[in-house]
Amino acid sequence: MESAVPRRIDVITAVHAPSARYLADAYRSLRGQRMPEGWEWHWLIQQDGDSDTVAPYVPADPRVSFHQGRPGGPGTARTLALAHAHGPYVRVLDADDQLPPGALARDILALEGHADIGWTTSRALDLLPDGSTVSFETDPAHGRLEPGGILAHWAGHDHRLLVHPATLCVRRELLLALGGWMALPASEDTGLLLALEATGPGWFTREPGLLYRKWPGQVTGQRAHADKAEWQARTAVVEARARALARLYPRGPVPR
Repeated sequence: MESAVPRRIDVITAVHAPSARYLADAYRSLRGQRMPEGWEWHWLIQQDGDSDTVAPYVPADPRVSFHQGRPGGPGTARTLALAHAHGPYVRVLDADDQLPPGALARDILALEGHADIGWTTSRALDLLPDGSTVSFETDPAHGRLEPGGILAHWAGHDHRLLVHPATLCVRRELLLALGGWMALPASEDTGLLLALEATGPGWFTREPGLLYRKWPGQVTGQRAHADKAEWQARTAVVEARARALARLYPRGPVPR
């Protein structure tokens, strides 16, 4: 009797030349994941650009695919990678970050165990250059995240999110229905998270689901990221989209 075909979770990583050297650490963290029975991961690496600077860092593994495209930012790269995602769930992993043990299994079990949950997030730990980690005590309680709560916190706390968008795991069909990541030079992951939250409940896991590397070259640390005029425009369109979705689709855009 033939064995059943494993179900897969697609891990999407956008990468550009400065962060390519960290792919080895991200890959090591993926190899350390113990998957639920009958499941496997596939790593979809999408370069933001078409130079030859990233390919040498891509692991030779049949579970890893590498693609390139013209530069457009991390949101564009991740959305292009969706063309190669075939599993029911998509997990984000930035090129310079790592997954703690058990992260993928916890995401899968949360989504498999709650049919009305469209997405999950989890606790993130800052990974400092010396290898130490820093945790935060502002995380929500473990369990369901009802629609509107993250947006309300974000709007009322100087646009600081209650959960980290780099920990996102989402049902692929819902991600496609929302058009992937927002077409913004930054905050594209915040825009997606708030759009997802506007359409239905999510889940938060108190156990760490991400080691978020802090280093001088990260995109969020660059001067352009804090440009006031652009920041105001980004936050305005992110909020407007989330509120429009909540008004137009109060029960969610796609019945599940």
